[in-house]
Amino acid sequence: MGIKTAQLMTSAFRSFFRFLFQKEELQAYLAASVPTVADWRLSTVPKFLTAEEIERTIKACDRRTATGRRDYTILLLLARLGLRAGEVVALQFEDINWRAGEILVRGKGLIHDRMPLPADVGAALASYVRRDRPPCQTRRVFVCMKAPRRAFAGPSTLTTLVRRALDRAHLHPEFKGAHLLRHSLATSMLRSGATMAEIGEVLRHRAPNTTEIYAKVDFDGLRSLAHSWPMEGAQ
Repeated sequence: MGIKTAQLMTSAFRSFFRFLFQKEELQAYLAASVPTVADWRLSTVPKFLTAEEIERTIKACDRRTATGRRDYTILLLLARLGLRAGEVVALQFEDINWRAGEILVRGKGLIHDRMPLPADVGAALASYVRRDRPPCQTRRVFVCMKAPRRAFAGPSTLTTLVRRALDRAHLHPEFKGAHLLRHSLATSMLRSGATMAEIGEVLRHRAPNTTEIYAKVDFDGLRSLAHSWPMEGAQ
């Protein structure tokens, strides 16, 4: 059971017990006896895939089909640039600067950033736009391949896309959302020697403390800070 689910259940129990107490169905005020569920900041470890698992997921797309090539391009944007699902959905033709090899990312809080397009991402994006994207009215880059041909309804569409890609790759992580690829990029960068500042710059974090959670996956670094357990009789 997740923390949010447990918090919702305990809140429901308190409300139910308060109702019963007000209706004099209970002799004691049991709502006060329901414990709270702690949810401390940075209490969890980010979920991530290894570099090999990321490649398996991307290569699981059937690039013989237009839909497969579209999905392949989307997965590259998520995995190589660490884009959020909503940022991929919001991408428009005007946001792509082919000559400069960069894209405009429409991030949180109406903040826009420019990011370079790696060669493989740019090639996949150009191929999709030229060959596979069906003509339609929207200026959004990624659209539904079947009628009615329109822009994706929202970020949840990419969550479904990532889930299907993971299933095709026979991977079954606990968390299967599009954000998994963003976490995986940060983890891979950290283990390759990138600093927290560099990771925060790639992920476009506005505050340094947003990147802090990724320090928890640097197991080798944390191991060097750990003290051995004192043995009985040791001085």
